[in-house]
Amino acid sequence: MTDSLAVVSPAPMEGHGAYNRSSRVQAAGLSPAVPLLEQAAKTAALELLPQPVIVADYGSSEGHNSLGPLAVAIRTLRKRAGPGRAIWVVHTDLPDNDFTALFQTLAVDPNSYLRGDSAVFASAIGRSFYEQLLPSSSVTLAWSSWAVQWLSRLPAQIPDQVQIAYSQDPAARAAFARQAAEDWRTFLVHRGCELRPGGKLVVLTMAVDEAGNFGYRPLLEAMYAALLDMVKEGFLGAEEARRMVIPTVGRSRSDFVEPFADSGSFNGLSIEQMEVFLSEDRIWAEFENNGDARGFGAQWAAFSRASVFPTLAAGLATGRAGSRAITFVNRLEADVAARLAASPERMLIPLAKLLLLKQ
Repeated sequence: MTDSLAVVSPAPMEGHGAYNRSSRVQAAGLSPAVPLLEQAAKTAALELLPQPVIVADYGSSEGHNSLGPLAVAIRTLRKRAGPGRAIWVVHTDLPDNDFTALFQTLAVDPNSYLRGDSAVFASAIGRSFYEQLLPSSSVTLAWSSWAVQWLSRLPAQIPDQVQIAYSQDPAARAAFARQAAEDWRTFLVHRGCELRPGGKLVVLTMAVDEAGNFGYRPLLEAMYAALLDMVKEGFLGAEEARRMVIPTVGRSRSDFVEPFADSGSFNGLSIEQMEVFLSEDRIWAEFENNGDARGFGAQWAAFSRASVFPTLAAGLATGRAGSRAITFVNRLEADVAARLAASPERMLIPLAKLLLLKQ
């Protein structure tokens, strides 16, 4: 690396199946996009025989949240392709993703799309989707959920928060906005190359609502307050805390549309459907039902531990490895859980779903 803002690993997870166990928020959010994926599977142009039908899963993590959507897509494609036609599913994520958990999930989960169809094959690629991963004009159907909100690099430090949405620093906000625009275009460029003519891509990702709200405010405020307390206590150094940034963005409707604004297409892709919507907070719904404030706090803290705490731990002087990182993550989880349990609030969860066509 040449400097502290060099290319980062956008979403290093805890591994060992932690993301699979603590991804209820993601599972709830992707549900509204599954009918869009089914529609895409019904209408995407199929390759001529004997070529396999290639389905790409961009940002698969440990696989649990891919099972349901991909099973729907594969059943739909099977009806069109006929029995015995090879369907090849390619999962992609960063090199430090827990691919062991991914393949164990595919092998043993009762909801695995591999069950009952011997002509479906699975593989994985350990590289960033901000580069081309598959041969040009090879992909029939593509799916990406809860992934493209992660930036390819950290464009700036955030002096007053861990997430740019709640920073008051104009320079940091501008840097993140520029990087988010560049990364969205880069993602689209490579998907436009990989999709075959008539191929389709469905994206589910974080967004901001019409008022520009990113959501998750109580969670992020609890997280930042916990880090500041660790600095006061001397467990964290001020420089370590300064490096602790979550490099995610929520894009607006206009951000998604911008690359297509001039001609209606971008690198051969066009938007067939797009919607920004609010996802259900199932953890809040459970709290309303049972009144268990400790459970509410614990579930949101576990979600954060699996999805973003490893990214924060990378700011430690010793990195994500070693006993200090484990202590840090344990302390942060306990503190965030206690803060949220003390004052439970519903989380605002803005998401966007898009269906894109390769012309």
